[in-house]
Amino acid sequence: MKLYLDTPQVIAGVTLKSNHNECNNMALHVCEDSKTIINNRQQLAKTLDVSLNQFVCANQTHSANIHRVTADDLGRGAFTNQDAIPNTDALYTCEKNVVLCSFTADCVPVLFFDNTHSLIGAIHSGWQGTVKEITKKTMYHLIANEGCLPENIHVMIGTALSQKRFEVDQDVYDQFLSLGYANEFMYFNAETNKYHIDNQQVVKQQCLLHHIPEHNIYVDTSCTYDDEQGFSYRQDRSCGRHLNFIMQK
Repeated sequence: MKLYLDTPQVIAGVTLKSNHNECNNMALHVCEDSKTIINNRQQLAKTLDVSLNQFVCANQTHSANIHRVTADDLGRGAFTNQDAIPNTDALYTCEKNVVLCSFTADCVPVLFFDNTHSLIGAIHSGWQGTVKEITKKTMYHLIANEGCLPENIHVMIGTALSQKRFEVDQDVYDQFLSLGYANEFMYFNAETNKYHIDNQQVVKQQCLLHHIPEHNIYVDTSCTYDDEQGFSYRQDRSCGRHLNFIMQK
């Protein structure tokens, strides 16, 4: 496990690939034995000093859909995908002792908090989610509907596929280009006829466009493909998933 933050108010981090228990896979939708995954999650819950019933997970679909988690959602997706929050890639809550989760293996995880509003959140932004501007839309939602001020929002952009490893064809490049602000985070490799995109930096730009101060944004630059503790779908289609978590104490 890697911690991004551990303060009296908030704890946030990501689980890492290891050499035991299905490599510490945390995803029920890609596993050999669901009991092993639940056990892995329970070990994380024990580390966080909570029950797995306090976890909330979504059925991620590379959407731009946002869900405000309440006490009624406790335990959803924790033990089975059947009751996970459907068709959602951004979760946020003002509840305490709720572990918000997102699952990644190359996609960009975004964890955020605003202590002035006792608010935390977790976003799953694969390249499709980035093109749909899920992070930008979530930040707008927080500012417009929850009264958050940009200067009070803190963002942690977690481990993901690096620009070197994220190579795409013209069609994906064109979708990023159409955003109008991703140009400087892309380049063309004439030898392979591929474009390379820094998805993390595009997501960071989506935060900056809503005037979140740059010094409030942390980026974990470790690459899920190159790091031996990383799960990479691009490298291994049958790989497990990291669990990115954030909880308000």
